[in-house]
Amino acid sequence: MATVADWVEGARIRTLPTAVAPVLAGSAVAWHAGSFAPGRAALALLVALALQVGVNYANDYSDGIRGTDADRVGPQRLVGSGAASPRSVKAAAFTGFGVAAVAGLILVVLTAQWWLLVVGVACILAAWYYTGGRRPYGYAGLGEVFVFVFFGLIATIGTTYVQMLSAPPAALAAGVFAGALASAVLVANNLRDRAGDALAGKRTLAVRLGDRHTRLFYAGLIALGAAGIVAAAALTSWWLLLGLAGLAAAVVPVRAVLGGAQGRELIVALKGTGVAELAASLGMCAGAVIS
Repeated sequence: MATVADWVEGARIRTLPTAVAPVLAGSAVAWHAGSFAPGRAALALLVALALQVGVNYANDYSDGIRGTDADRVGPQRLVGSGAASPRSVKAAAFTGFGVAAVAGLILVVLTAQWWLLVVGVACILAAWYYTGGRRPYGYAGLGEVFVFVFFGLIATIGTTYVQMLSAPPAALAAGVFAGALASAVLVANNLRDRAGDALAGKRTLAVRLGDRHTRLFYAGLIALGAAGIVAAAALTSWWLLLGLAGLAAAVVPVRAVLGGAQGRELIVALKGTGVAELAASLGMCAGAVIS
């Protein structure tokens, strides 16, 4: 049976890099432009963290009540293992969404950009219907699209926008980096769970693509992330190429995935991908400061 510590460890692997990296990358662009606003960046980080925590609980709840987690390779889930009741996990999910909504509302007031409310509502709805509702799009192989758009493009560009009140092309490039690496984390996760998901009727992209093409897709996402860093550097300062030094941490996970790593071996690759994403975003920030 899973413990809360097991669940926290599994969630931490996905939450911290996916939530923190786009905020760091977006703030690097704002810093280079001389518009870094630490208070707004902190609120953007709170939105990202709370939304990611909410997604983790929402996925745990929805997958658990559907029985998708009955045969799981990675860290056990709360509902699927019986460690927590569905009601409490669902409440935790909406608490996370609520914190994200409050922090986002403060940003809206500070920036006076009321149209951002629509973006916030879209983010929360997308987070819930990823695995929730009658027809979750995560079960149709669209999870990577959600992650790329919301935890990549929107999170990164949004972080830059609330500080600069504009979205330069460099923010888009940084968003491609963050989205690609966050998607790679999900691909590694779904590759690990591919057999169990197929049996449970969860048609993730890994299930649809098959083993070989999923591994190639993972490597392609890492390459796309590197291209995003290069493009962001070309549009700001070449010092942002320090992000590539951090991305070098992805070499080991890429070798493992392309080398045919299976089951629990992919947990190490998943962790390494998250480390690479976080390290690369820190490198971009360091480059922006140096420039």
